[in-house]
Amino acid sequence: MSIFKRMFKVAQSQAHSAIDRFEDPIKMTEQGIRDLKGNLHEAMTNLAQVKAVAIRMRKDTEQQQLLASDYERKAMGLLQKMQAGELDSAEAERLAGEALSRKSEADGRALSLANDQERQDQMVNRLQTKVEKLRREIDRYENELITLRARAKTASSMKKVNQQLAGADASETIAMLEKMRDKVLEEESLAQAYGELTEVSLSVEQEIDKALAPPPSDQSDALAALKKKMGIES
Repeated sequence: MSIFKRMFKVAQSQAHSAIDRFEDPIKMTEQGIRDLKGNLHEAMTNLAQVKAVAIRMRKDTEQQQLLASDYERKAMGLLQKMQAGELDSAEAERLAGEALSRKSEADGRALSLANDQERQDQMVNRLQTKVEKLRREIDRYENELITLRARAKTASSMKKVNQQLAGADASETIAMLEKMRDKVLEEESLAQAYGELTEVSLSVEQEIDKALAPPPSDQSDALAALKKKMGIES
């Protein structure tokens, strides 16, 4: 095996190994991204629910604060009527006391709701941070997947080229060219031989025709006269 063919074989095996190394990470990354997106969807649903609870708590707190203010306003109204002599003092103080008691209860509920709302807001912030982190992780993995696919495509192209180069045996190509050259030479020699046979055949035919043709009459007479003069018998 030539040094070049050995190099092709090594490159080919490396390409195969590269493809094998790439296939599993790509599939794993794709599955991981799908899982992360599922987690993100679930986390966003939970975040929306937690935010909804926080919003409801904020509204309830505000409602209790308004209720406490309203009871205080009513207690003040009762005392004002007492001062104006429009309401009996004992009755006014009793009703004002009840209003202030209701105000105190509303203040207590508002304070409790405010504390719960604060804890809920902290939970919202923690979930929001996790959701944003999850988004960043998904973006990073998707970018890595793009790079991984590009590398896999390059390795696949390299594999095909190496397969083609490894399959191209120079010795077989040279032997094929030599065989074609011999065939061409054989055909050329046969063509030349047939050409020479044709020329020989035409030459013999011409000689036969020339021998059979009678000589011109004037030349025959001149030849006879010259022979007679020279004493040559025909």
